[in-house]
Amino acid sequence: MAAKEEQSAGFGTFKGVFIPSILTILGVIMYFRMGWLLGHMGLTATLAIVTMASAITFLTALSISATATNMQVGGGGAYYMISRAIGIEAGAAVGVPLFLAQALGISFYLSGFAEAIHGIFPQYPIWAYALVSLILMAGLALYSADIALKSQVFIFVIIVLSLVSFFMGGAPSTGWGEFTPVTENISFWMAFAVFFPAVTGIEAGLSMSGNLKKASRSLPIGTLAAVVIGYIVYMVIPVFLTKHVPPDVLKTNNLIMHTLAKWGPLIYLGIWGATLSSALGALLGAPRTLQALARDKVVPRFLGRGFGSDDSPHFATILSFGVALAGIFLGDLNAIAPILSMFFLTSYGMLNACAALEALIANPSWRPKFKTHWILSLIGAFACFSVMFMINAGATLMAMTLCCLFYFVMLKRKLNSGWSDMRRGLLVALARFSIYRLANFPEDQKTWRPNLLVLSGSPTQRFHLIDFAHNLSQGKGFLTISAIVEQKLEVERKKKLEKSIKDFVLKKGISSLVKVHGASSVFEGARELINAHGLGSLQPNTLVMGIALSDEKAYDFSHIIIQAYRAKRNVVLYVNTQEEQKANKKIKNIQLYWGGSKKKNAGLMLALAYLLENSQGWRGSELELINLVNAEEDKPKAEEHLKKYLEEARVKAQSKIIVKEQQDDFIEDIVKVTAKNQARLIMLGLRAPNEDEKVEEYCSYLKNYLSRLQLSSPVAIILAAEDVAFHKIFQKQ
Repeated sequence: MAAKEEQSAGFGTFKGVFIPSILTILGVIMYFRMGWLLGHMGLTATLAIVTMASAITFLTALSISATATNMQVGGGGAYYMISRAIGIEAGAAVGVPLFLAQALGISFYLSGFAEAIHGIFPQYPIWAYALVSLILMAGLALYSADIALKSQVFIFVIIVLSLVSFFMGGAPSTGWGEFTPVTENISFWMAFAVFFPAVTGIEAGLSMSGNLKKASRSLPIGTLAAVVIGYIVYMVIPVFLTKHVPPDVLKTNNLIMHTLAKWGPLIYLGIWGATLSSALGALLGAPRTLQALARDKVVPRFLGRGFGSDDSPHFATILSFGVALAGIFLGDLNAIAPILSMFFLTSYGMLNACAALEALIANPSWRPKFKTHWILSLIGAFACFSVMFMINAGATLMAMTLCCLFYFVMLKRKLNSGWSDMRRGLLVALARFSIYRLANFPEDQKTWRPNLLVLSGSPTQRFHLIDFAHNLSQGKGFLTISAIVEQKLEVERKKKLEKSIKDFVLKKGISSLVKVHGASSVFEGARELINAHGLGSLQPNTLVMGIALSDEKAYDFSHIIIQAYRAKRNVVLYVNTQEEQKANKKIKNIQLYWGGSKKKNAGLMLALAYLLENSQGWRGSELELINLVNAEEDKPKAEEHLKKYLEEARVKAQSKIIVKEQQDDFIEDIVKVTAKNQARLIMLGLRAPNEDEKVEEYCSYLKNYLSRLQLSSPVAIILAAEDVAFHKIFQKQ
């Protein structure tokens, strides 16, 4: 679409970019506010304000130039560049409010023109002059954008002549007469806020990006030329005024340029031309922003239809006319004017931020012909957002809130943009930065969090494993869902399977990584994943899987646990049938069988239980720590010790002390306790394999232990293997 637009466009640098930009820069503020600014602030401060404001716009122009020479720029100006850089969501969040600001800006400029006309011909109301002007200018824009831009060339000539008249003039021969001194004090930033809109006219040229012969050439040259020439004019005017006019006169005479001019009527013509040209620039720019939004399906697509050789957006122009008409009849727009100004500054800030990020992450695709150092663009972004708060903090917050609202609406819509942007590159850069530095920080109990590898296989068959792991990791750690296929996989089939699983879990609201692995057997694939999956310090630290104890699977199952333990991977065996899940849905308690605060399994179990009960899916659960003692006389001491531990650990849980019935067989006691008290989850520890223990020996232990745990509640059996003092997680540090 971008290529097609650029090929069919016909405007060059002067008419398509420079003229709309310079006419908006040399506008009403130049004629009405430069004298007022100089009178209140003095020459030095005025020149500082002009320089600072122009510097922000110049930095933005540099960022625009870099971006424009790195892509085929289509219609939509700032929206197009932002959306292609950081995604359609962010582009729309800036583009939609920007269109409204441009469209309502038409009514602002025309109201100013109407007031000037009304001063000479007061027989008709101001809104009538504004309405007639709007109809005539909209008709001109609909008939031909080329003629509209040519009319702006004529207006530019008038403004140049008005400046010539001004600089050829001087103080009146009759003197300044009587005037009332003004004692009002204006702060530096208030004066800056009054002047700054004068240098934000580059949006007018930028909005014509889709109608240029060669946007990559015209945007840099036209924009930078407008900014530089505007800066020179605004620096010369205060110097000239200082030589000819006393400060008190400057404070009181808003038409000082008319008073000094050699031919005063040319100043009036310049004022009318400035207001009309600004309105016409907005009337050409707003529809093209809307047209680009429509072609990206952000707004109804019929608004994107173009007509004629210049791809004129007639439907978008009609809607812009309607918004401007509403603005005229709304009357006093001063209440929302600051918010509208914020949208222009937001777009400038985002353009600078995009250029800074592109240069900073340095993707191979970032090869602009016009090179700008990322620091300059970053300074430009910071300056734009800082100025917004200095001008009006309340309006800034309202504008940002509205942009965020549009952003989240776009996220919900999940539009397929059809183009790539820098977000992946930015995330890769952040991940690279984090992973390299993470490698220098060994894991300890203070920063520990679960990095889970779930051996789920098909997610539809073992979704309970995924759901359980998701609640363990939610917002706290990483989750990888793995499926092992017993054959070698072609790359394309592997990607297809991974996408299928990813789509399935996303529909369930689960964020995760997905790994499909081909191997000669499921168990062989599991062992390969334990050894090889992960990146640097972000290797999985905890393995989550079900239980496989049938005769043909028990050996391999035991081998996996031994290998995971010796690779310093914690193991969580989770058993939960659909029947158990339904039966225990209303039960809230988590029963944790406590073996002592210094034992490794106990610390890990408590950490996982804490994460679980604070997850969204398990919120409202109640944790019970159950300790089995040998005799009745041991209960008081055990209970006191456990309560003290929970208090110091700052964990909300109930303690429960139970006397063993079978001194040498705690499994039998656990089975009896759980039979009397149903639980949403039972958490137990698992013995670690000895250093020289054979697989067959550990397999025998597992079969004996797990087969006897005939529990009616879901159970999580946990083996701690990491070199982390888990019990210290719950100590004050």
